[in-house]
Amino acid sequence: MRHRYRYLDPELIRALLAALNLRALFNQLLLASGGDVEQAQEWMRQLQEQGFLPEDLDLDAFFAGLEEEQVIARDADGNLSLTGIGERRIRRSAFEEIFQHLDRGGPGYHRVADAGQGVERLPETRAYRFGDDVALIDPLRSVHNALRRTHGRLELAEEDLEVYETEHLTACATVVAIDVSHSMVLYGEDRITPAKKVALALTELITSKYPKDHLGVILFGDRAQEISLSELTYVDAGPYHTNTRDALQLARALLARRKQPNKQIFLITDGKPSAITEGGRIYKNPFGLDMRIVNRTLEEADLCRRQKVVITTFMIATDPSLTAFVEQLTKVNRGRAYFASPLNLGEFILADYIRNRRRRVR
Repeated sequence: MRHRYRYLDPELIRALLAALNLRALFNQLLLASGGDVEQAQEWMRQLQEQGFLPEDLDLDAFFAGLEEEQVIARDADGNLSLTGIGERRIRRSAFEEIFQHLDRGGPGYHRVADAGQGVERLPETRAYRFGDDVALIDPLRSVHNALRRTHGRLELAEEDLEVYETEHLTACATVVAIDVSHSMVLYGEDRITPAKKVALALTELITSKYPKDHLGVILFGDRAQEISLSELTYVDAGPYHTNTRDALQLARALLARRKQPNKQIFLITDGKPSAITEGGRIYKNPFGLDMRIVNRTLEEADLCRRQKVVITTFMIATDPSLTAFVEQLTKVNRGRAYFASPLNLGEFILADYIRNRRRRVR
């Protein structure tokens, strides 16, 4: 029997209703319901009964409009479900919502120390080196250097030349690993819906702006499994343990097939690893940090490092023992870790994704 838990953030609902953005509200309810159109419709009717929506608002007309636009459709048995158009609308909505937060003041894109030949010109300059593209020479700084060296005489020498730094944009292969264990829907907080929203936004970002990149999605509970991007809307948490090692192992295998030079895993989790797979069987221990499980998980993180797969962990928890585990995993992999709330999870992931596509080459 599946344990299902639903939590609708009242602040988010109020914000959506303040602008009476019915489509955004409907999309949010769809994600929270695991893609259940009829459940999302029922929740909207309940909101109207409770006074959150105007009494004179014709919800039936709104739902009929969604059918006319082929966002939702009825099957042969009369049951409503999302169409391909509806799934794309949800991806676009998630993308716009998260980037709206980024524009308001999400984390910036961090620069790294190295620079060199590339495809995108930067404002910074450096001394000219033999072989540099002459089209990148900064004429103003070069002339200024010559005048300073010669005390006012314009005698340009090679040592005076400065060129603009450039940044090389490289392709990425990314696997998003989403924790679907029972803790993702416990403690009065829905953590699975923001995780889905992030993956949907990444899908929209990559397909629209970075078509040469690759995005894969896996879910991990007792075991890890790959899912198609079209299944994201319908993902739900269940009565599972947290097999982080299985997730890293599957992600590493999937990335090994990709040709992109940058490979990374985005690990979204809120709990400690509580299961591992050994000899085809699952060993579980939900009590405390089991060192047998922890060590196997860290070994897998080290294998990822050896294969140049960077793990970025997004931890939706603040327990000191769990924080210590994530810090150790990050140290072993030489990756990154963020301790974020579900509300700003998307900002961190999208900012980090764009930053990791950019690398400076000498």
